[in-house]
Amino acid sequence: MHVTHIVGARPNFMKIAPVLRALRDHEGVRNRLVHTGQHYDKALSEVLFEDLSLPQPDANLAVGSGSHAEQTANLLVRIEADLLETRTDCVVVVGDVNSTLAATLVAAKCHIKVVHVEAGLRSGDRRMPEEINRLVTDQLSDRLYTHSRSADVNLRAEGVSEERIRFVGNVMIDALDAVRPRVERFKAAEARGLAPGDYGLVTLHRPSNVDDPDQLAEIFAALDEIACDLPLLLPAHPRTRQRVQEFGIELK
Repeated sequence: MHVTHIVGARPNFMKIAPVLRALRDHEGVRNRLVHTGQHYDKALSEVLFEDLSLPQPDANLAVGSGSHAEQTANLLVRIEADLLETRTDCVVVVGDVNSTLAATLVAAKCHIKVVHVEAGLRSGDRRMPEEINRLVTDQLSDRLYTHSRSADVNLRAEGVSEERIRFVGNVMIDALDAVRPRVERFKAAEARGLAPGDYGLVTLHRPSNVDDPDQLAEIFAALDEIACDLPLLLPAHPRTRQRVQEFGIELK
């Protein structure tokens, strides 16, 4: 069986790594990894592939950035060309980025089976591009692998048949378990004078949170208040770092 895994953004790599590890030793399964290039930073990609023990991609489509329409259109064209050139029985997609949506659309129109890992996740907010990607991907996928029972409920509420849904657990936890020994040796918190269990970890990168200057300033004001009682560690996403500088927000 030929399986093509199509990923394009940093979170995708983390989610696909445990899937590839699980399938690597299955007799009769031939895996092919396609990197769409939706997110591409040479240094960061190299670190991710090394840390996650990912094989080098069999193809890099080098789509790059652009508006949602531009990027999705380019993804559709390049993914279609790739799938028409290579024989595959199944396409595996993960998460909810534009690469996920485009790969699903192309595979469905080429009559190739689609498996969506992390299906059924919902925010209820259709202003989020990711929410649209989730809804369309789940309607077109043949197999929906969910990370939680609440995701199963979401899919049933949308009319998805029971035989298409499989609760498999959270692959992000699998990815965390795989890198935990290396992370613990790194001691990032201790290097900043923080004791284990005595600080909070903040992630902040969603466009709805960081692209509006008033919203971002309000979030950081709240974090400043929290930090008075609990030290916070914020690994700065490139998008967040850029917006902080652009909006002139001062961090205390």
